[in-house]
Amino acid sequence: MTERETLLLREFKEKLDQMIGLHQKMKAGYQLLKEENKRLDEQINLLTISNQDVTKKLEDLKFAKSLAGTNEDSHEAKIKINRLVREIDKCISLLNK
Repeated sequence: MTERETLLLREFKEKLDQMIGLHQKMKAGYQLLKEENKRLDEQINLLTISNQDVTKKLEDLKFAKSLAGTNEDSHEAKIKINRLVREIDKCISLLNK
């Protein structure tokens, strides 16, 4: 092997080692990003559940206020009760099938 070929082979090995090092760093970075993504997905799920709970509590509060309020509010309460009764009727009909 000539000196030039030896030099080219050495440069090739150095560049290959550099590429392998970069690949290892990128692989580690990718793993960190996957873990971060998983953590953020879990956080989104928790916040979604929390948001649903707060929305339900808000609806319940509005309903309670409408029951205790004026005639205008009682009309909204009747609408809400009718909607709840229809939902219950649907559930009963599904159970009877």
